Amino acid sequence: MTYENVLLFFGALALFLYGMKMMSSGLEAAAGNQLKGTLEKLTTNRFLGIAVGAGITALIQSSTTTTVMVVGFVNSGIMNLTQALWIIMGANIGTNITSQLVALDFEKVAPIFIFIGVILVVFVHKKKFYYAGEIIAGLGILLFSMNLMQDSLAPLQQEPAFIDLLTKFKIPVIGLLVGLVFTAILHSSAASIGILQALAMSGSLSLENSVFILYGINIGTCVTSLVSSLGSNRNAKRTAVMHLTFNVIGAVLFSMVTMFTPFVPWIVSMWPHSPAVQIANLHLIFNLSTTIVLLPFGKYIVKFSEKILPDRPEDLLTEQHLQYLEPSILKVEHHKVGAIAIFVTQLQRETERMLSMAKINIGRSFDAVKENSEKAQDTIWNTEEYIDYLNKEISYYISHVIALEMVEQDSVTINAFFKITGNIERLGDHATNIAGYANLMEEKGLHFSAAALAEVERMRQVSMEALDLIYQFKDIGTTGILLEKMKSSEQLIDDLTREFRRNQMERLAKGSCSGESCVIYSELLTDFERVGDHLLNIAEAIDQAKIVDFSPAEDMCPVLEGIA
Repeated sequence: MTYENVLLFFGALALFLYGMKMMSSGLEAAAGNQLKGTLEKLTTNRFLGIAVGAGITALIQSSTTTTVMVVGFVNSGIMNLTQALWIIMGANIGTNITSQLVALDFEKVAPIFIFIGVILVVFVHKKKFYYAGEIIAGLGILLFSMNLMQDSLAPLQQEPAFIDLLTKFKIPVIGLLVGLVFTAILHSSAASIGILQALAMSGSLSLENSVFILYGINIGTCVTSLVSSLGSNRNAKRTAVMHLTFNVIGAVLFSMVTMFTPFVPWIVSMWPHSPAVQIANLHLIFNLSTTIVLLPFGKYIVKFSEKILPDRPEDLLTEQHLQYLEPSILKVEHHKVGAIAIFVTQLQRETERMLSMAKINIGRSFDAVKENSEKAQDTIWNTEEYIDYLNKEISYYISHVIALEMVEQDSVTINAFFKITGNIERLGDHATNIAGYANLMEEKGLHFSAAALAEVERMRQVSMEALDLIYQFKDIGTTGILLEKMKSSEQLIDDLTREFRRNQMERLAKGSCSGESCVIYSELLTDFERVGDHLLNIAEAIDQAKIVDFSPAEDMCPVLEGIA
């Protein structure tokens, strides 16, 4: 094999990976939100989960992308472990689409795909056509690269050293390790399978020599999900362990079948004239069969992952979870006398946690602007994700309980909490907006004047005092007093906003601040004003609900320290 062949191979491999990336990027850009939405709305039905996992992976051309997405959903509490397992099983089936496309021998029309795709990307300015162009061009590049790889690898069939190496690939352990390591390096099982197909089409590799490598590839594809779970919560790590467990069991089972039955000769006899089809179909049979065999044992795979990674008390400090609301409250048979009162208490405590987090983030966001630093961004965003999680979960509980029979005041109170949590969620959004200005200023090398920074500090002080009014509520005595105080506080925020805008225009006229800084400061003032609006909305909802105690629970401190 010459130096030119080696260069051609690596160039073809780069094109293959780039083609996959183009297809994946185009599809995710065109339908990414819908794909994520489909996963989020997934029910616990195992067959639906497998179908969704297979369909989405077939579309985005990457089981790795699907699995990493699932790890993220589990980490945020959107999806449980059982749901994640069905998606992973489906993803392993859907990943076969790339090898099947290669096996169909479309490389002759690949230049047409590339030409059409590039025309759409370069000359058509509508986004949907641009994304379609990326998908079509990516597919063309992928297929075209296979032809180049096949040509670059053809000389290997004449290399004695490579022929000798093939005999070692027949040893199960060596074959599995080669496939695992190679795929771990490429971060793509589709690319690894593609290289096997290119070797087979060039006449350099037979199915008998590559079968154990193929099984190892399925284990190697788990590496990315394992890496993505690092730093995530316990359940996200368990999701990656389930993915690894599923593929290891499949590899072991198929290795035994291959060693003790004429399975591989049967595959060869079914498609004797197409080595690429042999590899593609064996890959499909591997994933379909493993899914069918392990489907009844899903709950045991989940339990195994929990056994490998048991719960730790310290995890509750950082993992997103409901501390007060309990699933049992949603069961109709549990709605006995006093159940609604219990639910209202749980709802109140959970909402207090959410407001505490929003208060912390508001303070952090103003601090980030004053220090002109983006260092606090990760902490602020993590807390914001927790706030969003609580809003979603609390809303879910309210929507189920509100349909039950209850007295009018309980109904009013529960509805008020729905309004409160919605406004707290918006407070969290404004906190991330304010923190985002720090990031923007850091990137652009901008700074506020000393006068502007003094005003930012005043905004922080007034915002925190307004938030403190909610926490002081149990000492105020009546709801009417809280509402009146909050109206005064909101009016102060409005007055300060107008005053600071005037000051800003004066500084701009004097040239003591740049135009870009002025625009950012104006946006910051808008968020400051909106904070006051949402706090007034919360006070009005508390007054409407006649809530008698809305202050942070004492046992909330460890949780808040965990996200600090």
